[in-house]
Amino acid sequence: MPHINLLPWREQAKQRKQKQYILMLAMSAAAALFVMMMVNTYYNNLISNQQARNQYLLNEIAVLDSKIQEIKELKNMRANLEQRMELIADLQRNRNVGAQIMDELVKVVPPGIYLVKLEKTDAKVTVQGKTESNNRVSTMMRQIEESYLLETPVLNAIVAAKIDEGARVLSDFTMSVQIQSKGLNRNQAKGKE
Repeated sequence: MPHINLLPWREQAKQRKQKQYILMLAMSAAAALFVMMMVNTYYNNLISNQQARNQYLLNEIAVLDSKIQEIKELKNMRANLEQRMELIADLQRNRNVGAQIMDELVKVVPPGIYLVKLEKTDAKVTVQGKTESNNRVSTMMRQIEESYLLETPVLNAIVAAKIDEGARVLSDFTMSVQIQSKGLNRNQAKGKE
């Protein structure tokens, strides 16, 4: 007798195809999810590496900033030290200026002139004194011009004194004189020899 299948085969085929479709859909979703996870992991890894590089650069920048600050402080200290050294050198060069000026004035002041006051301001000396005659002041000015230490004598004032009977007549004078820096250096070089 022939065998007749009364089971709904179309229904079973449809269910089988539906299970295969769901299985393929699940596998596709799993594959897509896996690919998404891999891409996400890859980009997270790239971001993490870039953040690590950025942090390294920030740390190195901070180190360089501290070194730059140290260099600035050292430059300031050096400038201060150079300024102090220059001040000390100036003091060293000028320590004997007063004695040198007095020594040179002894050589250039002729007899008949009496110095009353000397005032030194920077490279200028103001001389106040009394003289027996104007010719003696002229002689003093010529000798100052020939001096190695003093130069440019300028007679600011000469005032004739009142004449008293029997007393010596002395005129008051004021003179400005410049100090030659090369003369100071020459004299210091002589002192070192």
